[in-house]
Amino acid sequence: MFTLLSNARIYAPQDMGVGSLLLCRDHIVALDEHIPSLPFPVTHYDCRGKIIIPGIIDQHIHLTGGGGEAGFASRTPQARMSDLIAAGITTAVGVLGTDGISRSPKDLYAKMQSLNSQGLRAYMHTGSYELPTRTITGSVRDDIAFIPHVLGVKIALADHRSSFPSHQELLRLVSDIRVAALLAGKKGVLHVHMGGLPEGLAPLMALCDAGLPIHHLSPTHLARTRPLFEQAVQFALRGGTMDITSGGSHFAPQEEVVAAALAAGVPAERITISSDGNGSVPRFNSQGAVEGLSAAPVNGNITLLPRLIDNGVPPAEGIAMMTANVADSLGITGGRLHPRERADICVLNADFSLYQTFAAGQLMYRDGECLVRGNFE
Repeated sequence: MFTLLSNARIYAPQDMGVGSLLLCRDHIVALDEHIPSLPFPVTHYDCRGKIIIPGIIDQHIHLTGGGGEAGFASRTPQARMSDLIAAGITTAVGVLGTDGISRSPKDLYAKMQSLNSQGLRAYMHTGSYELPTRTITGSVRDDIAFIPHVLGVKIALADHRSSFPSHQELLRLVSDIRVAALLAGKKGVLHVHMGGLPEGLAPLMALCDAGLPIHHLSPTHLARTRPLFEQAVQFALRGGTMDITSGGSHFAPQEEVVAAALAAGVPAERITISSDGNGSVPRFNSQGAVEGLSAAPVNGNITLLPRLIDNGVPPAEGIAMMTANVADSLGITGGRLHPRERADICVLNADFSLYQTFAAGQLMYRDGECLVRGNFE
């Protein structure tokens, strides 16, 4: 089965000008300014006036739900496949949150694999907020070494819900990640929920000072407070990647935060954006009690993209923050449009809103309508 997307402005994510993409089943087979008439049946979409970008890679989604800070009734539900598709997400990385008690990495693994079997691409991090880390096999090393879709470990730091691990415990954890990743041929990341406590990124900086490679460290929610953002800028200038959350807590509008990071000298390729989709966003009072609760939307990235561009971020750079930069940070393929790459594609309107989503070459969303839904939706 061949599919032709023609006459679109293509960001791969670099600006390729106006051109066409030819897909064969689930892969891209040609990208060119003009693809001539073909001697076999082709499903053709004339994308004149549209924009084509890689499908969004969201590295922080609560696929099995988050929450629980205000009792069992406050647990957010599982993410629906149709919501991911309607957000332009073709690759999702599942994480656990505060609740590592009633939710488990095994449940997350099952949800992840259900998405893989239904046409999306999904990965996960083992663990949740706490240390020692809850795993699938009983070992961080074994989870990463023997389970292909486990990319790393999730923990929380600088948060009143974290386990407040010592420097030595963090050193040992990152060492386990590094050794297992070397064996498995993965990058291996410690994906860190950053809270708003004053220590901020200091524990991660200390790991770098101790000699651990910075590319194993993946802190997120870095626009939560201004002091944390300022630390994150220094982390990125040191060679790390700063992840801005499109759907969660932030001290200023996210498009202004990204522009400020670029103005501070952070290379655009050192910035990624994730949604925190389906995670709870609790508001705590001065006594630590929950006084309000909401859930982060899974479509935070696609709705942020036009705001980034309106705020002066070049389109190719803003798109890369949600695609190629994320793939590079995680050490996975994807996030780019080129021959032999999986055909994960978003077609956007001229205002950078979503028009179509293709996952593995299959049209799943078009102009406000989900054409494919998960089981039981």
